Amino acid sequence: MGNNVQHAPEKTINGTFGEVWIDDYYAAETTGLEAKVTLEKTEVNQTGSLAKGYKVTGIDCKGTVKMNKVTSFFINLLSENIKAGKTTTCTIISKLEDPDAYGAERVKLTGCTFDELTLANWEAKKLGEESYPFTFTGWELLDTITVE
Repeated sequence: MGNNVQHAPEKTINGTFGEVWIDDYYAAETTGLEAKVTLEKTEVNQTGSLAKGYKVTGIDCKGTVKMNKVTSFFINLLSENIKAGKTTTCTIISKLEDPDAYGAERVKLTGCTFDELTLANWEAKKLGEESYPFTFTGWELLDTITVE
């Protein structure tokens, strides 16, 4: 996968050009998105080696979306279902396309469920921000960046 080509510094992708869609909602107020898959491993005992061995036995898919507080989007999305004991499941699409980079990267996260709902969080002379952790069950690479 890796090559030994020296890349110009301006080809490094700037997160300022990131975009997020939550279902059909274009979340222009998003300031950051992180989604990662962590491998869950079980230790495997083996003879003849001092090193521990591991077997991957599952994955943990978690993320966080960060936004400027502009609307009541998350309250409207989650509130009624939470009160009714229902789970809100959605799809998140992340797009990162810096005009100076080699291309765009788009990732579709499926089975997304948010872990909490902030009803109020404000302070005088402070801009409103929201941070929503979530889990997801799958992902699909829609666009990837490659260099010939």
